[in-house]
Amino acid sequence: MTNAAFPLGGDLPLGRLGFGTGGVVGPGYWGPRGSRAEAVALLRAAVEQGVTLIDTADNYGPGLAEELIAEALHPYGDRLVVATKGGVVRTGPDEWHTAGRPEDLRRMCEASLRRLRVERIGLYQLHRFDPAVPEAEQLGELARLREEGKIRHIGLDTVSAPQLRRALESVPVAAVQNPYNLLDRSSAEVLALCEARGIAFLPYYPLGSGALAREGAAAVAAVAAAHGASPGQVALAWLLHHSPVLCPTPGTGSPAHLTQNLAAASLRLTTPELTVLDALRPAPPGGRGASAESTR
Repeated sequence: MTNAAFPLGGDLPLGRLGFGTGGVVGPGYWGPRGSRAEAVALLRAAVEQGVTLIDTADNYGPGLAEELIAEALHPYGDRLVVATKGGVVRTGPDEWHTAGRPEDLRRMCEASLRRLRVERIGLYQLHRFDPAVPEAEQLGELARLREEGKIRHIGLDTVSAPQLRRALESVPVAAVQNPYNLLDRSSAEVLALCEARGIAFLPYYPLGSGALAREGAAAVAAVAAAHGASPGQVALAWLLHHSPVLCPTPGTGSPAHLTQNLAAASLRLTTPELTVLDALRPAPPGGRGASAESTR
């Protein structure tokens, strides 16, 4: 399995294994994790090793992840897509609330443009639908930002299949981010809709937030041993085999772990191995845990 390109929105070719930036900020997505120089070096290493999609959000830090991306990678070049999100305000470690009024979304998008030092964001994702604001108003503002050239493609984070269907009636959706991994396939209906419509599915918690150590460990370990790989590499390779629209963006704060994750793109799983992995029991609701911020 190679890191083959996926045509985001039909016109942006992306390597299917990207890099998420939850690991370059502190626990709970709050403040710095290590030194600024270490974060910059990690981001540069990701691109040097072939990553063409950097996934982030305005509230990682807050604002810090976007600033680090610009410091490390600007000017970005034609092959690199930086995807960011708006619609959530972070007030502390693991503390946040939705803010989906049109004026909020516009303010957040324009702040991300400034921090990333760009005139247009390649993929701008609504981080959550705000239940206090009509969906049409939130999507309408994203559409206006796209018409104004501030957004190239629109994405949605954490949506149900009905929400995605409604959204597709009014705006072109290029990407979806929902939880999906070996042990959590609760978004299977969303994935099927993405496959039918050619929408990129960026699975978060792609490594299962440590659940592989608790469930399915023996089966995954056996496959990993057969390839001289790690269980995490098997989990990522399974995603790449499982559906052509799945584009994982695992994150980490470790250069060695980054290299290990990206090597999963070359892992070729056999049909019998895929059958065993496909049959693993999904994790129960809430099984992802709270320690997974580095895997987004």
